[in-house]
Amino acid sequence: MAGHVISIKNFVVKVMFDEDSPGLNELIYLDNGFDTELFVDHLETGGVAFCLNIHGDLRITKGMGAKRTGKGIEIPIGPATIGRVFNALGQPLDGKPQVSGADAIWKDILKMPDAKPDFSVKKPEILETGIKVIDFFTPFVKGSKVGIIGGAGVGKTVLTMELINNVATTGGGLSYFAGIGERIREGHELYETLKENDLLKNTCMFFAQMNENPVQRSLVGVSAVASAEYFRDHENKDILFFADNMYRYIQAKNELSTILDQVPNEGGYEPTIFSDVKSLQDRLTSNENGSITSVQTIYVPADDVSDPAVQFIQHEMDSIILLSRKVAEQGMRPSVDLTAVNSSLLTPEIVGDRHYVLSVQVQALIQKYESLKGIIAIIGENELSASDRSDYNKAKKLIQNFSQNMTVMTKHTGVPGEFSTREQTLKSIEEILV
Repeated sequence: MAGHVISIKNFVVKVMFDEDSPGLNELIYLDNGFDTELFVDHLETGGVAFCLNIHGDLRITKGMGAKRTGKGIEIPIGPATIGRVFNALGQPLDGKPQVSGADAIWKDILKMPDAKPDFSVKKPEILETGIKVIDFFTPFVKGSKVGIIGGAGVGKTVLTMELINNVATTGGGLSYFAGIGERIREGHELYETLKENDLLKNTCMFFAQMNENPVQRSLVGVSAVASAEYFRDHENKDILFFADNMYRYIQAKNELSTILDQVPNEGGYEPTIFSDVKSLQDRLTSNENGSITSVQTIYVPADDVSDPAVQFIQHEMDSIILLSRKVAEQGMRPSVDLTAVNSSLLTPEIVGDRHYVLSVQVQALIQKYESLKGIIAIIGENELSASDRSDYNKAKKLIQNFSQNMTVMTKHTGVPGEFSTREQTLKSIEEILV
């Protein structure tokens, strides 16, 4: 017997090793007849390993024996995993058998890839999403990170599903979806939608929804990234990586921090929040082998965009799309706050002079529209000057132009979805600005 359990508290199990202590992030099996898996979170002096109960198994007692495995959490990767659905530990959730035999390639999810990120300047490649407001304000560039921020019920998941439907079908690459702490119903609907549209053949999915314990919710994003890295580095694939929801990743880490009795930081989150965000985001990069383009939804607790966790995640994004409850209540879909969209990729070098000049004109009109709304509420639109009235009406037409029906919602609304190429979007805006 290599060690024994000395205490149990919630998901934390302390295991004492007299000698041959385990390594950080190593798997430990308990000698209880069920091979209950524990994951070494950190070590303390005296050979005490603080372990996380991955499955929340309650069949653990003090004094129970424990044995080392000498390895970390390993998941199946490679071609045999395409079209499959796995949990954070690489176990199938789609009712099909585990990947095995000659098809099975296994990888430690916390092992960093050998290939280094490639930061050399390359000609940017724009991917069309067919969604006007995104293609115009936050161009979808291969290898970039796009954050979709919003509170509950403003359309983050619907917008993500539309992006999967539009971009994944035309991109020719491989799509990944990591469901982190969201509703089980949404994950099931996404799976069925991809199945109906014959998109599973180019998709790999990892789920640890809100019914799972915080250990699995904190690991599922890492597992999905580890799997995507294999295809980028060994199959030279361009990856589209969708994560819903990155805030739930921080939330899971925060729950674990609480049960580990760590002192929270000033914002009330785990003391390691910065490194938690960075360690995951730094793996969603491109290199000389291939690219990972990521779309990450970010839940906003109590609609407070200044929340520390939201801010930390937001700083890692190249583009930010803020979904507004106020806009959603006006019936606009997608409910994007046009005054708050932001992208470091909206430059003449990337989108061209025509697109860039139009974006400057549109943003100026939207800002003027917002300032004129307050004046109109007091004195009425007829009291405005001819120039102001013209700009105000143009802005209203622009806002309406950016609203469009989603294809993935057709079966619910009966209204067919719309796909607009970037050229069609620019042309429609030019017609309004004339």
